Amino acid sequence: MDKLIITCAISGAEVTKEQNPYVPYTIDEMVREAYLAYQAGAAIIHLHVRKDDGTPTQSKVRYERVIKAIRKKCPDVIIQPSTGGAVGMSRDERLKPTLLNPEMCTLDCGTLNFGGDDIFVNTENDIKYFAEKIYSRNIFPELECFEKGHVDMVLRLHKKGFIKDPMHFSFVLGINGGMTGEQRDVQFLRESIPQECTFSVAGIGKYEFSLAEYAIKHGGHVRVGLEDNLFVEKGVLAKGNAELVQKVVSMAKTHGRAIATPDEARRILGIKGM
Repeated sequence: MDKLIITCAISGAEVTKEQNPYVPYTIDEMVREAYLAYQAGAAIIHLHVRKDDGTPTQSKVRYERVIKAIRKKCPDVIIQPSTGGAVGMSRDERLKPTLLNPEMCTLDCGTLNFGGDDIFVNTENDIKYFAEKIYSRNIFPELECFEKGHVDMVLRLHKKGFIKDPMHFSFVLGINGGMTGEQRDVQFLRESIPQECTFSVAGIGKYEFSLAEYAIKHGGHVRVGLEDNLFVEKGVLAKGNAELVQKVVSMAKTHGRAIATPDEARRILGIKGM
């Protein structure tokens, strides 16, 4: 079994300091949270950026400043900008971080109800457009799937050549409007992808650690972070992203699974082979 790759989603676009004061907004806060998560065992930093007041932005300039600052503290960490952005952003606005040529980014693979009146739109043509832009810059995409139809979309677009090997799936489960985060759900998704593919699980809220344990035991990888879950245990707010990473490291130790370094994560995912 491969070593466990831990991704830390340090801020997201929606969670706020009112919900948890450790959610980072400023560049200094982003660097602090990324560095502490990296020290705790995260090989990948999943990155949304904010303005200092917490407003989500896909500004190329803001991403560049944050990425450069994180690189000074964690020179070997994999930085994975989000191309999801926030609900309502245009294709090209969402793609702005890719202009910085990161080695990895996310690619959302289907439309999703996001609760209330919000719809996170990713049409088939959106996905093709994003894939073309991402691969043209030799960026490795993490294929974010919120339900089974998204997996099927990836497999169809892979067959048509829009999505390329190697494929790394991220199953984001438990979002209001998406697939729930029971173990049966991630097992169903895991069994729906080719055996040679890698996968990571991001359980939202109460599903974070139960799905992390499933992934640890079944050869998958894990995403945690304040974007997905604000609590280290029921009713106890996490004092930063590092606590969430540390809990996964402890779980992995219990199950005899070693933690991957950033360079080991690159080899496991095949990032260098693109």
